[in-house]
Amino acid sequence: MTRNQWLVAPLGAAAAAALLSGCGAQDGGATAGGAKGVVMGISADVRTTDPAAGYDPGSWLLFNNVFQSLLAFPKGGTSPEPDAAQSCGFQGSDSTVYKCTLRGGLTFSNGDSLTAKDVKYSFERTLKINDPNGPAVMLSSVSRIDTPDDKTVVFHLKAPDATFPSKIASGAGSIVDHREYPADKLRTDGKAIGSGVYKLDSFSTKSASFSVNGSYSGQAKAKNTGVTMTFFHEDEGALKQALEAGDVDFAFRGLAAKDIAGMAAKTGNQKVSVVEGAGAEVEHLVFNMNDPVAGKLPVRKAIAYLVDRDTVAKNVYDDTVTPLYSIVPAGIASHNTAFFDRYGGSPQPDKARGVLKAAGYKDKIKLTLWSTPSRYGPTTDQEFHAIAKQLNDSGLFDTEVKSVEFGQYEKDIQAGKYGVYVKGWVPDYPDADNFTQPFFGPDSVLANNYDNKEITGTIIPATSAKSDRTAAAADFARLQDIVADEVPVIPLWQGKQYAAARPNITGLQWSLDASTVFRFWEISKG
Repeated sequence: MTRNQWLVAPLGAAAAAALLSGCGAQDGGATAGGAKGVVMGISADVRTTDPAAGYDPGSWLLFNNVFQSLLAFPKGGTSPEPDAAQSCGFQGSDSTVYKCTLRGGLTFSNGDSLTAKDVKYSFERTLKINDPNGPAVMLSSVSRIDTPDDKTVVFHLKAPDATFPSKIASGAGSIVDHREYPADKLRTDGKAIGSGVYKLDSFSTKSASFSVNGSYSGQAKAKNTGVTMTFFHEDEGALKQALEAGDVDFAFRGLAAKDIAGMAAKTGNQKVSVVEGAGAEVEHLVFNMNDPVAGKLPVRKAIAYLVDRDTVAKNVYDDTVTPLYSIVPAGIASHNTAFFDRYGGSPQPDKARGVLKAAGYKDKIKLTLWSTPSRYGPTTDQEFHAIAKQLNDSGLFDTEVKSVEFGQYEKDIQAGKYGVYVKGWVPDYPDADNFTQPFFGPDSVLANNYDNKEITGTIIPATSAKSDRTAAAADFARLQDIVADEVPVIPLWQGKQYAAARPNITGLQWSLDASTVFRFWEISKG
């Protein structure tokens, strides 16, 4: 989910290939003088406290604050830097051996020492459990892990993977205490033991409470004494009311687009201010390539000519999203505008009609758009009704919208029951790889039966092998062009990140960048 000054450019070739070394660390879990606790309102749920199981935004928010990873994304940055590690880097030139040296004196919040054994254990545990809702898929390139001593970890990869540093800087790289987490099953007691900036004091369906971890050794310095997360379970109205009443200090992930726009438009608002930051969340219209209607290329191209992203962004989302014209969003290196170049930035019904006529279509095409507001919010239904109207107004389609609960929705997609449906994506790490490989590589999360041999056999392996990410730009451009030509998806929009806060809250801008890491420690209360 315009990008602003908080988004920084990727490292140059030399820097990207160089060894990552920690510098200027502020060791210890010190808290800024005069700091206070803050209360956060969030509509998303935290589905698990175990890093081997969580792959949702709420859970990763917890992981990023309670657990350390070997590397972490600095505020405003998109290239990982050492965190629990003192240094990390590829050994040799083929990006298949990655070595990290831990910083000294690392301990978990319970006082246990953190060594290379815990790092190896954490990665192997996630892979062994292989939870279907967990991040094991991100670590699938790991062949074996060696720990020659207590401070050294060496990852041997099955194939070159230049994005491995970014992957282990995400929630997938969370380091757990081997004494506290079983090797072959998930921890389900709602507790978490990590070495991050915060420790989890309590967790329930209503709230979670965090305090500063005095044992933390890393680069962050907390600007508050703790954070309480209050869960609103997708109730946008209740979240807004709590914010305006002062029951929460700030709100993140869950305010309705109209509420964000309304608050942002009010000048001199003494109760609430809106902070906007860079983001890379995206939403796509997805086509089942085996569907008797949506599986036909002329139908998909006609839809691509007719979708009016600007109208959706303005009328449905109150300009809290921006139109997206490729599968890699703006602000991420290698982004292009392949769909704009082919299908234009405004509806072209004559071209849509021509594509269908050339393919022999004479009657209106019946189409169903499937939505799930329980996953992507109630605005998704409004969006799909708007798109259905755009298609129907062309006279070429007879489109309806159907909406189902998320659990059933996912089952039906896997069963191939839907021809056209919605998929949203919050990236795991800010690299074009994370917007391409999960969608168009093996075991696609889209489950839409799309398979392009050039993408899977040539382009994705080529991009994965290039540690200089700028050198992968041509391959990513080719991939984006193929997708625009074959239309297995239509990119719809790219979200902006927002938080709404009481006037005495500062530092939220450092949690609203393309890395998607929400940094509790940067938030302060006056």
